[in-house]
Amino acid sequence: MAKRSHNEVQESLQELTRIFRPKDPRKFVKDYIRKYRITGGYEDELTTLVERELVKLNSPAS
Repeated sequence: MAKRSHNEVQESLQELTRIFRPKDPRKFVKDYIRKYRITGGYEDELTTLVERELVKLNSPAS
């Protein structure tokens, strides 16, 4: 159950990243965690996820 909700958090954050394309991934994740009351300890992992998603969005499709 916890794993499923963690995956939902990741998918939601990826979607929001695609929509908003944040300039500052760390601030974006902090705001997300605060707004949706996500358990602490995931900030670095989620920031990395946002950074990877931004790289994907900025690279040309292959």
